[in-house]
Amino acid sequence: MTEAIRSAKFILSVKDLDKAPRPGFPEYAFIGRSNVGKSSLINMLAGNKNLAKISSTPGKTQLINYFLIDESWYLVDLPGYGYAKRSKALRAEWDKLIRNYLLNRTNLVCTFLLIDSRLDPQENDINFMEWLGSNQLPFVIVFTKTDKLGKTELQKKLARYRRFLLKTWAELPPLFISSAIDRRGKDDILDYIAVNNQMFLKKFGN
Repeated sequence: MTEAIRSAKFILSVKDLDKAPRPGFPEYAFIGRSNVGKSSLINMLAGNKNLAKISSTPGKTQLINYFLIDESWYLVDLPGYGYAKRSKALRAEWDKLIRNYLLNRTNLVCTFLLIDSRLDPQENDINFMEWLGSNQLPFVIVFTKTDKLGKTELQKKLARYRRFLLKTWAELPPLFISSAIDRRGKDDILDYIAVNNQMFLKKFGN
C-alpha cells in the first residue's frame, strides 16, 4: 500500500532561479493549461485541501511555488500556460520563466504535464510535449478531471489521445489518470515519485 504523505508545507515563491531552494532534494514540476485542475491535484496528493490555493480565475499561479514534502522532496507548482486573457508581455515572461526552470534546474527529476481528460488534443499541450521531448526532458502525462466522464467515455477519450500521440511519438511517456474528487490516481502518482526518489538517492546521495 502506498505510504501517504506525512508532511507538506509551502516554502516560497520565486521568479528567479537564484532564489530557489538549494538543489539538494529531488524536484517534481507540475504544469498544464490554465484551469486544468493543477492546484486541486496537488492538494489531493498532499492530503491537504488548503496547501495550494485554488481559484476559479485561470492564470492565478504566476510564480514558481515550492512545496516541501516529507522533508525529502519538492513538489514545484509552475505557472499555467494557454490563458489568452493575460497580456502578451506577461505570457512571454511566464514562458521564459518556465523554460528557464525546466532547462536549468539540475535536480528536476520529472515534469508532470496535466491534461484535461474531457478535451481532444490541444495545440498548446502538444507543442509543449514536443518541446519537452526535443530537449530530452523527462515527463509524464496526468489526465485530470476524470470523474467528469463515464467509464466508457473516458476510455474512448484516452484511446483517442494515445492514437493521436502515436502518430508522432515512437514511444509514449507514462500516463496517469486522476481525479481530485475521488482521489483516483493518487497512489499511482505517489508510487512513481517514491521510486524516482530512491533512484535519485542512489545516484546523488543526500
